[in-house]
Amino acid sequence: MEEQIHELASRIREMRELRNITQGQVADALGIPLKTYRSYEDGEADIPASMLYGIAHALGVDMATLLTGEEPRMRIFTVTRAHKGATVERRRQYGYEALADNFIRKRGEFFIVTVPPSDTLPERNAHEGHEFNFVLEGTVRVSIHHNEITLHEGDSLYFDASYEHAMTALGGTSARFLAVIL
Repeated sequence: MEEQIHELASRIREMRELRNITQGQVADALGIPLKTYRSYEDGEADIPASMLYGIAHALGVDMATLLTGEEPRMRIFTVTRAHKGATVERRRQYGYEALADNFIRKRGEFFIVTVPPSDTLPERNAHEGHEFNFVLEGTVRVSIHHNEITLHEGDSLYFDASYEHAMTALGGTSARFLAVIL
């Protein structure tokens, strides 16, 4: 995991420098302190998946480019086989599998997210855009803004992701959901 963090940090730094964008400009675009952004780019801090999305947007690149170091190539369609999506290990409390990561100029980011059961809600996060979650397996408690919502298999939630949110699985088993970030 440590090696992956440093590889990702290096790609981010290189892409930022190639575009002649300062660290301060990226931090401002993300609405975070410069010190926090530097910790991401120096590989000293784990980068939340939602922040990766913002960094990709600020740098004008596809998130897949940040994750894999390769430019997406598919223009007509792309297939992601079951359990073969790019693994994104950006937030320790969730597991992310990127879908459609090889499609160029996507209009959103698509993930299968695995949420472990917990008695406590993980750290909240917020990011630009909207998010759609569709529960595939299990039961999830979502905390968003001042609300707590329980979603069961087959339920969905669409929300403004600029409000802080977090999820935990209920019932003692992990839950999985499709997340679409627009």
